[in-house]
Amino acid sequence: MQAIKQEALNTISRMSEDTNMEEIIYRLYVLENIRKGQEDAAQGKTQTTEEVLKDIQTW
Repeated sequence: MQAIKQEALNTISRMSEDTNMEEIIYRLYVLENIRKGQEDAAQGKTQTTEEVLKDIQTW
């Protein structure tokens, strides 16, 4: 996996020059959450669809 800092820099460099700080922060936030999700999946920390639907019903 690519180094986190380099991945963030690559993401920012692909954005347009007029991108504001809020958009940069949001994209990095999304990127981090995707990375965490991939890490969890690799470690088997997942739920079945049935478990998720059961949890949603308790909201």
